Amino acid sequence: MVEEEFNVYIEDSEGNIIVDKTMTSLENGFIDFWLPRDRTYLVRIEHEGRMVESEISTFEEDATCITTMQF
Repeated sequence: MVEEEFNVYIEDSEGNIIVDKTMTSLENGFIDFWLPRDRTYLVRIEHEGRMVESEISTFEEDATCITTMQF
């Protein structure tokens, strides 16, 4: 999904909103996020009436590239 607009919402485990905006995917189809380490987040992404939601974390052993959130 190259250069498509997505509504992105990211909240940490304490309820702090980290991202709440419309973002455009890059030429490679990815959206880049830099999130603080050692936390857990709820990520919700919406596109053309579809929504996907997942919990991700940024602890030392966690993946730095997540590609499993598919519509």
